Amino acid sequence: MSILNNRREQKRFAKFAIVGAIGTTVDYLVFNIGAFLLGFPELYAQGISFIAAVASNFILNRNWTFKDARTKHIRVQLAQYLLVNTIGLIIRTPIFAALGVAFHRYLDPQQLPFAVDPSWLAHNLALAGAIGVVLLWNYFVNRRWTFGDV
Repeated sequence: MSILNNRREQKRFAKFAIVGAIGTTVDYLVFNIGAFLLGFPELYAQGISFIAAVASNFILNRNWTFKDARTKHIRVQLAQYLLVNTIGLIIRTPIFAALGVAFHRYLDPQQLPFAVDPSWLAHNLALAGAIGVVLLWNYFVNRRWTFGDV
């Protein structure tokens, strides 16, 4: 039964999306602190922020979204979750890099309001695009494999 016809799966996807929003907040905070306060290269900062978001999301998904998925030991679920999300990072990183270059190329500093830094805006827009793509990968693979016992 597909998510479109199953109310329980729709509710589960909504919970996953809420957890994802929390993870996105963690992702953005850690990324911006790392890249723009601590001076890490943006590509490294997004990798670190991804790890922080994955940790937050695993805890919330295991205990709320998929709380009835308990036939696997937590170590097995964590290993599967990390593998899925590592592949997600492999998908996300080139998307982030390409979008960052594209947005940076087209943002005119004189056209931005409030003296917004075009590099900051370009990289944050790139992060949003990359997160959006990886959200779908993460949900469907984790739902079927990591938390498939619900």
